[in-house]
Amino acid sequence: MSGVPQRSLARAGMLAGLALILFVIEAQVPRPLPWMKLGLGNIAVVLALMVYGARAGLAVSAVKIFVGGLLAGSLGGPAFVIGGGAGLVSAALMILARSTTRDLFSAVGVSIIGSLAHQVTQLTLAYLYIGTAGIFSLLPLFLVTGLVSGLLIGLLVAWALAKLESTNWLAGG
Repeated sequence: MSGVPQRSLARAGMLAGLALILFVIEAQVPRPLPWMKLGLGNIAVVLALMVYGARAGLAVSAVKIFVGGLLAGSLGGPAFVIGGGAGLVSAALMILARSTTRDLFSAVGVSIIGSLAHQVTQLTLAYLYIGTAGIFSLLPLFLVTGLVSGLLIGLLVAWALAKLESTNWLAGG
């Protein structure tokens, strides 16, 4: 991230730490189904993307995925490949939406795009692992949970952005 002010780099690093903390906390919460979680670590990913841009958003996402996988003991396993692959595709599509449409999508819209991309990619990668097209019967459930989680994460990011703006935390790079 050459050419990036040190304060922005440090803050992006803090967001990567926040993503990991939220990821680890969420891993301890029981889930109704194995793949279902809110994706709290994505708060930091979307914040980094909205405030510091594509490179910071991708960096925070990559740290969350790889270090989170290491901490969870799943690095390289099927759950890591499916979740991590979906996370990278999600980050890429959020970046694409943000960079090609300027300010068309708010934090809520960007988050919903990322969440839906994550869900569809996760199903596709699971299909590639097990080879049974019947897994796509879960698509409606995945889309609904993706929409709800993307909306909630986006609303939390929008609230955080408003708070950070009101305290001038975002000023000065």
